[in-house]
Amino acid sequence: MVASTEYAEFLCEQLAPLGRITTRRMFGKTGVFCDGVMLAMVNANTLYLRVDDGNRDLFEEARSSPSLNYAKKGALIDLSFWRMPDRLFDEPDELLKWARAALAAARRIALRRKRTAPK
Repeated sequence: MVASTEYAEFLCEQLAPLGRITTRRMFGKTGVFCDGVMLAMVNANTLYLRVDDGNRDLFEEARSSPSLNYAKKGALIDLSFWRMPDRLFDEPDELLKWARAALAAARRIALRRKRTAPK
């Protein structure tokens, strides 16, 4: 389910120190972008941050919540987005720390995709 307008605006305000934050509906969810790179997704007004090997340790607290995924041909496909702990909305500095780590992961993933894209 996509983010409500109010939730999307709230996220844009909270994440503004990172750069130009935009949101876009994607696959029945909402993608959250910073300067054109997708660092998070929202499903049912719940924020999921991009995770990779570079930030997995920082996000250890989020491991206990289900990650964002979907079913395809009977298999569960992990999208590498982990649910952000709700407590971070009360800790803006910590929220930005996690968001910066998610943005760094998103940039690493984007760079890898550019290198492996067919020419």
